[in-house]
Amino acid sequence: MKTSLKTLLAAAAFAASGLASAQTLLNASYDVAREFYKDYNAAFIAHYKKTTGKDVKIDQAHGGSSAQARAVADGLDADVVTMNTTTDVDFLAERGVVAKDWASRFPGNASPTSSTMLFLVRNGNPKGIKDWDDLVKPGVGVVVVNPKTGGNGRYAYLAALGYLKKKGATEAQQQEFLSKLYKNVPVLARGGRDATTAFLQRNTGDVLITFESEVESVNKEFGADKVDVVYPSISIVAENPVAVVERTVAKKGTAELAKAYLQYLYSDEGQEIAAKHSIRPHSAAVLKKYASTFKPIKLFTVQELYGSLAEAQKVYFNDGGQFDKIYTVK
Repeated sequence: MKTSLKTLLAAAAFAASGLASAQTLLNASYDVAREFYKDYNAAFIAHYKKTTGKDVKIDQAHGGSSAQARAVADGLDADVVTMNTTTDVDFLAERGVVAKDWASRFPGNASPTSSTMLFLVRNGNPKGIKDWDDLVKPGVGVVVVNPKTGGNGRYAYLAALGYLKKKGATEAQQQEFLSKLYKNVPVLARGGRDATTAFLQRNTGDVLITFESEVESVNKEFGADKVDVVYPSISIVAENPVAVVERTVAKKGTAELAKAYLQYLYSDEGQEIAAKHSIRPHSAAVLKKYASTFKPIKLFTVQELYGSLAEAQKVYFNDGGQFDKIYTVK
C-alpha cells in the first residue's frame, strides 16, 4: 500500500512539532559535578516525562564555579546554576540575575548536597601524607585550584586555615603555614577537573586537595588503583547551592521546568544519585544508608569560623586580600 506524499509530510510536520515543543534547559555547574549531573539529568528527564507527559532536553556547561558565575552574569543563558559556593550565587543575585532571596527558595539553604575537602595521593602514598601538616614539608608538590577562579580552591584554603584555627595557631603562624603550603603549589589549577587532570594525566605533584566527590570520578575515569584517599583530621563543610536564573527563565518561559529540575534534587532518587557519586546528600536517611561511603571526619562550617562565605571572600580572596599576600603567581 502506497503512502501519499501528503501523509508523509503531515507525519514529518507532527514529529517536528513534537521536537520543537520539547523545552531545553541549560544547567551551568562546577567542574567536578559532571558525572553526577550526567546521571541525574537522565533520571530527571524520565521522571518529568512520566509525571507531565512532556519531553525535555538538558544541556550542561561546566567549569570553575566562579568562572561559570561570571559567564552567566555576562549573558550565558543558563536556566539554573548549581554551584559549589554560595558566593558565586550571591554574585549573580547582586546583579539581578537570580532572586535576592535565592537561598530561601529551596530547602537546606538551597543546598541539596554538600561535600568536604580531602587529599588524593598516589597509589601507596609514597610521601606518607596523613594530615595538613604534611603538605608544607619540603619536596611535597601540592595540586590545588586557584581560589580566585573556583570554589574548590576557596574551600581548600579555608579548610587548611580552619585546621590551624582549630589547633589554636596564632595569626602569624597561620600566615607562615599558608605561605609554605602555597609555595609547594607548582601552578594553580583553573577548576577542579583541571586540577585532577594535572595530577593524574600530567603527573604533577604528590597530593591533590579536592572535593570528596571527585574520588568516584577519578576511580571511574582512571581506575581504582591510581590513587589513595586521605581524610585529614579536620575539614570543612562545602555546601552546593542551587538557584533558578530568573533572567533566562523569564525570557525562555522555562520557570516551571527550572524549578522542577532543582526540586527533584531533593527527591529520594536525586539524593541517592548524589550519594552514589560521593556527594553528601541533604537527606539524613540517605546519608545514613551510605555511611560506608562517607567516612567519619571532624567537620566545621564556614559560619562557625568565618561568619559567611561572603565575609571570607572579602578578607581572603578579593584583590589585595590575605591570599594575595601569601601567594605570588608563578
